[in-house]
Amino acid sequence: MRTFLVLCWLTIPFLAWAYHVGPGQQKMKLDEAGQFLTQASLASKAEDFENAKTLYTQALAKLSDEQKNESYEIRLALAKSQVESNQLPEARAGLEALLNELEKDSSADGKVIDGTRDALANAQYYMTWLMRLEGKPAEAWEPEIEASRQHYRLLAESAEKAGDTKKLELHQHDLEAAIRLARMDLSALQALKIPSQCKGCCSGQCKKPGKPSPRKSENKGGGANTGPLPDGTGS
Repeated sequence: MRTFLVLCWLTIPFLAWAYHVGPGQQKMKLDEAGQFLTQASLASKAEDFENAKTLYTQALAKLSDEQKNESYEIRLALAKSQVESNQLPEARAGLEALLNELEKDSSADGKVIDGTRDALANAQYYMTWLMRLEGKPAEAWEPEIEASRQHYRLLAESAEKAGDTKKLELHQHDLEAAIRLARMDLSALQALKIPSQCKGCCSGQCKKPGKPSPRKSENKGGGANTGPLPDGTGS
């Protein structure tokens, strides 16, 4: 019995070390990810989107490959912060990639899928606005606004099936906005206040990447998770 107790005592340091390099390390990473997420959320509420982007990126780095659902949510939040901090092309590309992954993952949360689709539709809407102001031909921007319209339509259909009248009204409103943007005369569009999501941004297809948008008028309406309107206000 004494030998057994001695052996047990001698194994304690090994077990402690094994926990530290195994589950202990994973728990530390999760705790750190949680701290980054809390700080990122506070930064977003304070409209400090540059800091929020950094914090969301740091939180992502702490997650393991198995934590896909948590990763999806953080990537969505990161993309919304990018939209709000003049990184519209990067946000659009990230959201499209994220939606493709989500649609292939049978375990993905439906709310995250809808949230990603909504954010992508908004990013495509704003990209269309920028491309038109930059003088791009219709064949360049029409596929963008058509994709946005299709996403809004799917969201409206989903809300109708779920009996969510509030979301249905919101997405129908966004759908109509996308149709109006596609049909609007360029001179009429140029007369509107540019959305805050487009200010200082470039569609990524102009000759001088990073060149600010030519229009500087202020507009505080419409966040990354709300549908825009061609009159410069959010839904």
